[in-house]
Amino acid sequence: MDTQGDIRVLYRQTYREESHIKERSFDIKALRGLSERQAADRLREEGYNELPSAKRRGIAVIAFEIVRQPIFLLLAAAGLIYLMLGDRGEALMLLGFVAVVIGITLYQERKTERALESLRDLSSPRARVIREGLQKRIAGREVVRDDLLVLSEGDRVPADAVLLSAHDLRADESLLTGESIPVRKVAWDGVMEMSRPGGDDLPFVYSGTLLVQGQGIARVRAIGVRTEIGKIGKKLEAVEPEETPLQKETGRLVRNLAFVGLSLCGLVVVLYGLTKGNWLNGFLAGITLAMALLPEEFPVVLTVFLAIGAWRIAQSRVLTRRVTAVEALGAATVLCVDKTGTLTQNRMTVRRIFSKGELCEIVESPGPLPETFHEILEFSILASEIDPMDPMEMAFRELGDHSLARTGHLHRDWALVQEYSLTSELLALSHVWKAPGRDEYIIAAKGSPEAIADLCHFDPAQREALSRQVGPMADDGLRVLGVAKAYFKGTVWPGRQHDFEFSFLGLIGLADPIRPSVPSAVKECHTAGIRVIMITGDYPGTARAIARQIALEANDGIITGDELERMGESELRERIKTVNVFARVLPEQKLRLVEAFKANGEVVAMTGDGVNDAPALKSAHIGIAMGGRGTDVAREASALVLLEDDFGSIVQAVKLGRRIFDNLQKAMAYILAIHVPIAGLSLIPLMAGWPLVFFPVHIMFLELIIDPACSIVFEATPEEADLMSRPPRNPAGPLFGRRIVGLSLLQGVIVLLITLAVYGVALYRGQGEWEARALTFTTLVIANLGLIFTNRSWSRTIPETLRSPNPALWWVVWGALVFLGLVLYLPFLRDRFNFGSLHPIDLAIGLAAGASGILWFEMLKLLNGWRKRMRD
Repeated sequence: MDTQGDIRVLYRQTYREESHIKERSFDIKALRGLSERQAADRLREEGYNELPSAKRRGIAVIAFEIVRQPIFLLLAAAGLIYLMLGDRGEALMLLGFVAVVIGITLYQERKTERALESLRDLSSPRARVIREGLQKRIAGREVVRDDLLVLSEGDRVPADAVLLSAHDLRADESLLTGESIPVRKVAWDGVMEMSRPGGDDLPFVYSGTLLVQGQGIARVRAIGVRTEIGKIGKKLEAVEPEETPLQKETGRLVRNLAFVGLSLCGLVVVLYGLTKGNWLNGFLAGITLAMALLPEEFPVVLTVFLAIGAWRIAQSRVLTRRVTAVEALGAATVLCVDKTGTLTQNRMTVRRIFSKGELCEIVESPGPLPETFHEILEFSILASEIDPMDPMEMAFRELGDHSLARTGHLHRDWALVQEYSLTSELLALSHVWKAPGRDEYIIAAKGSPEAIADLCHFDPAQREALSRQVGPMADDGLRVLGVAKAYFKGTVWPGRQHDFEFSFLGLIGLADPIRPSVPSAVKECHTAGIRVIMITGDYPGTARAIARQIALEANDGIITGDELERMGESELRERIKTVNVFARVLPEQKLRLVEAFKANGEVVAMTGDGVNDAPALKSAHIGIAMGGRGTDVAREASALVLLEDDFGSIVQAVKLGRRIFDNLQKAMAYILAIHVPIAGLSLIPLMAGWPLVFFPVHIMFLELIIDPACSIVFEATPEEADLMSRPPRNPAGPLFGRRIVGLSLLQGVIVLLITLAVYGVALYRGQGEWEARALTFTTLVIANLGLIFTNRSWSRTIPETLRSPNPALWWVVWGALVFLGLVLYLPFLRDRFNFGSLHPIDLAIGLAAGASGILWFEMLKLLNGWRKRMRD
């Protein structure tokens, strides 16, 4: 929860009745809301504000799903055959392996589930409530009955509530009513009973509906299943499992390998039965080969990597709403970012004021302002919200409280009676006030200098003079606003701001310092081959000043919103290849920029926070919403949500996205490499007329190493040192490129040749079938561990990677070695594995042969490292 501040202002609600103004005021301090203890009690008694979701999978359900997998069905078939052969010990051994593998898989599943639960907690919609007189932002699921909600444009209403106040409030209730036109809301009269949604002028807002205009305060009447949306059982967000490009590619790979495996399995059964006449043993040999070839780890690894990867990204304060974003992050080539709040701190301070021909510089601790500047500051405050949340309005209020105290220019007893909102056509807003004892209304306006000049009906000469004042301020990186005033007598309000007779008061320049981490993050993006594009509504001079501070290249010029509007599509696509800064851009124009970058073949990440940013966020490959100041609409349209509105978090997420894909490739390459010798040792001895090396029990032992290694060990592997020095990967490129497939097959074939040589030599020397099998199996286990060690990094040698802590690695290694020792030297287990006794010299041979399988790859790393140093 983040406390927004004490509410110490008078809140006034205005009504219109037959062209007359009727005013009602109340002290918002009286609306203290619930106490934290009351809220906790209601949460405990009535439950969370959420709709019933899919039930969590219990251990029994997960276990049932696991035993339905092909690998376990093959194990069951093998156990049944052993029972038919009268070998109950072997059958029980297989069942023991099933239990162990189920335990490992349950651990992986629960880790994934916990990661997803953490993400669901983070992704709960946020709500602003008043408790104990303070505004607090809490998770929407923690809203309780009788909470006071602070509502504003772009919010998704968290619960059914009655409106205590409404400022020009309209809601889109199409989710509940099917009516596409937003409906007008009014304040509750204290009498009307809560009713169903539909139609204008109802004093109720409903859970799941969207506020498209205005502000208000509401008291919660119903939560969760007791809301209108809960009654009709419609889910707000139906989370459909989406198949990502990686999942599609992995599915194709698994299907192809499964087809090959089952075909070879059938061939082995037939060959064994026809040549040796033992069909049951033939089925065992076929099952063993099928288990060796079946790549059941691929989908498990992908699921674990994406789920835990999303959780890791969340630790960097970036919430993943769509799993496709995890894949796309590593391929991003363009980051389009807002200036305000993302590159800067979104903490405005007034730095310069121009009024009545005079200029005033505001220092860090300003004293009293000269009288010349009192009026412009007074009207800038009047043109702001009573309880401001906007950083610029907060800066006006802060300076006014400090410099206008006891001057008569602060008007806490004035009543706000009318508002004219900012629009895309006129970037200015106006507030109409009623002062006690005066028969006229006072209008305060603020907005872009061009809009204020328009309101004041400036002629060309006046506009030119204004531009000469705005230019230096903007060039110094200041955000410049114009301020104007007007007076009005009458009872029927003009339909638009232009109809008032405004007088120009001057300009105010505000500064928003950049975040300290941004320059280094921009440099890191440049090194990683990612273009940073700054998009702002500020003046070109301001944008250029900020670009200079963050070391963003702007030598190729700046494109303004007006220029963008005049450009054709082909011209725009050509210009954006070199231009990195866009100024005076309207939210609606962001969509056009995204589409242009996409048309140029870029993978685009776009940040946004407002309702109008939603189309651009949805169109971008990676939409990134601001979690702190963003609207619910923007968050719902995005793939990622910044929990802290910091550009550095985006760059960190890109880095993690690259790491996830990099480690995923390593894990998949390891799986492919280790299955080559397993499959070869299952098939080649049979074809050569040798005794079988493997039975199902041996395959299951190896699976105990492979499963946790390919998921947990590789997932936790730190990123490569050059990860952010590489260009972005091709999003259309396969998970397994020719280089990776060739590397994996070469690793696997070398290990296969070594283990076959060990087996053949052992048989040739007359060691016996069981001793040869034990020696070959020991060699393969050592080689398997070697493949894990060497594939953790394709650039650093094993001694270098050991400096990076990875507790899961050592659990797997020591677990494998201890279990290998047990099956080699405990008579009961040794007999079950059909092993003979090994002498120390045999163990040394197995260790040396297994380790030699990866020495060539380690030498290749050293050679590549030497070549790279020579180039540098």
